[in-house]
Amino acid sequence: MIRLIAPLAVACAALLAGCGGKEDARADLAFVSTRDGDYAIFQMSAQGGAERRIGDADENANVLLFQIEPAWSPDGTRIAFASRRTGRFDIYVMAADGTGTKRLTATKDVDAHPTWSPDGTQIAFARASDIYVMGVDGSDAHRISDPLVDEGEPAWSPDGEWIAYTRRTPGTTVREVWLMRPDGSEQHRLTRQNARVFTPAWSPDSRRIVFSSNDGGDVFALYTVGVDGKGLRSVVATARDNFEPSWSPDGARIAYQEEGAIFTVELGGGEVEKLTDSANNDSSPVWNPVSSRE
Repeated sequence: MIRLIAPLAVACAALLAGCGGKEDARADLAFVSTRDGDYAIFQMSAQGGAERRIGDADENANVLLFQIEPAWSPDGTRIAFASRRTGRFDIYVMAADGTGTKRLTATKDVDAHPTWSPDGTQIAFARASDIYVMGVDGSDAHRISDPLVDEGEPAWSPDGEWIAYTRRTPGTTVREVWLMRPDGSEQHRLTRQNARVFTPAWSPDSRRIVFSSNDGGDVFALYTVGVDGKGLRSVVATARDNFEPSWSPDGARIAYQEEGAIFTVELGGGEVEKLTDSANNDSSPVWNPVSSRE
């Protein structure tokens, strides 16, 4: 069953001092939207209300790809993201309210898809077809992946033990989920779907990974798999492409993007909720790791 959040509930949550109060305005999710014309980062509650843009547009920037691929810091106080505001993709970080933006990388390569270490001291990211790790101030950026293979979309496990990523099988379009230690050691293949997989994301207990895959057909669906490669499961039945999953901090739900709208699904066959309107071209939902614990 798919339930669209009622317009009245959305409006109510948007009134901070009104119907819903302060709690309804809590930033449970960050996501990307082009509702203002450029790609920018927004926040909203887990119920789909209190949507607001964070960070101001720069009149001198490349506004089309101003902010994409948000990633919350473990303490929920900062957001790392990728931006092409200078004409090339680099990694930036800002406070969770959108203030204090700082550029972390500045190379001729494409830097994208940041992910934080659980202690908040390092950020892994994709550079061209490799994976790098650097300090949160942008220092000591160094490659940890195989330079001879196309790899990307890193995701650091909450327990700090692993980095999940995607790796393309040479000479094919097949991509699988792989794991490696944060120092680049113990690289090994996790999935064996012989398909195209994208954007792995961790469960809060670091025991499972969710990802998008076109295994078995042309439609991209969501699957989860154990960190040992066992227990592959489908997340939600779909006839449309599902991308960019993100696990809620309580482990009960997964947020994802379908046809320009943000959805959440309760695991174990629960309800599917549509949180945003497809007309806004929304994508890249990521849960605030501390919002549901407050």
